[in-house]
Amino acid sequence: MADSQDDTMADSQDDTGPFLPPTISPPVLLSGASQTYFSPVPPQLLVDNTPCCLGVDEAGRGPVLGPMVYSAFYLPLTLSDPLLKQKHSFDDSKVLTPAVRLSLMKELCTKETELHDNCGYATSSLSPLSISSGMLKASKSQIYNLNQQAMDATIELIKGIYKRGVNVTDIFIDTIGQPAAYQKKLERVFPTAKITVAKKADSLYPVVSAASVVAKVTRDIALEVLWADRSKQMRKRKREDEAGVEKRAKLERGDVTGTTGTNGSDAMDADEPSQTQAESPEGAEKEDEEEVDEEEGETNEAMAWGSGYPSDSKCVTWLKQNMHPVFGWGPECRFSWGTAKDMLETKDGVKVDWPEEEEDEETQKLTDFFMAKRDSSEENVDELGTWFGAPAGVECF
Repeated sequence: MADSQDDTMADSQDDTGPFLPPTISPPVLLSGASQTYFSPVPPQLLVDNTPCCLGVDEAGRGPVLGPMVYSAFYLPLTLSDPLLKQKHSFDDSKVLTPAVRLSLMKELCTKETELHDNCGYATSSLSPLSISSGMLKASKSQIYNLNQQAMDATIELIKGIYKRGVNVTDIFIDTIGQPAAYQKKLERVFPTAKITVAKKADSLYPVVSAASVVAKVTRDIALEVLWADRSKQMRKRKREDEAGVEKRAKLERGDVTGTTGTNGSDAMDADEPSQTQAESPEGAEKEDEEEVDEEEGETNEAMAWGSGYPSDSKCVTWLKQNMHPVFGWGPECRFSWGTAKDMLETKDGVKVDWPEEEEDEETQKLTDFFMAKRDSSEENVDELGTWFGAPAGVECF
């Protein structure tokens, strides 16, 4: 179930640190849960009941790593072209550079800017865990496929914006698949709106272009947050492994580490700092500087898993090198993707046999009511002999 973030939270950010849009909650992201966010509605849209257009687009449908993010963007109908297309040059997010996308998102999240004061948006970030758990059901009838998850995310975003009092009259949606069938489904859910579903809508309608930018920036930064956490875990594991190797080497050399001293206490390794040294401001400051240097190095280094797409050789290489034989990967991976499934089943993964659930013994089929019941002593009784009732003997006449 998706965690919903309150739209009353601040949507502008302090400039002292890396930009983190309000569409991302790191604790929720790292927990493996999905999350939704609705920005505050510009007050004048509610006061004037201004007719608005709304666009929906997604980012991250195909990757094996990271969330799939759906975004809905809305603003007054009359401002769509002048504000988005002509003044800010919104376009398909794939056409814009990362720097341009980030700049537009920052302005959208900054108070007292034209974009912030006239536009609203919402996102639904479907986590890899949520996507995979829906697609990997034991029974085919229970499978929650990606198309249905995408449709439900779109509907919930639009419903949430209507619920907040926005007068949406025109809806534009980018689609993968058959636009006509998708449009008919949405027209049944939102009969009062004029709905247009089209392929490449993110390059045709500015409001969809804006939605694509919000979705793309949200996904990109979510990947950075996931990578930072994964890198931190990898560095910690590396330090622990190195410490273990060093300790074993010392024991093999016959060092006194871990042996009892003459005063009855454990002898302290000469290479290890004393408690006084470790607790001193200078020692703590040195450790902090080393940690910061490591983190800055990881930040400046490009994400080793690349774009997260199965077609990216860097992504495939990273998956192979960082796969746990039992648990696979962390909250960044979609286990339902063929790339991940094949590695777990064919590489060094441990084969797991899941027991099938036994059917309820009391469950009966409809045909059971039309089958004659036999006792063990009546093996040769004709099945049709009792169809119209019990046979009558001569004593009845």
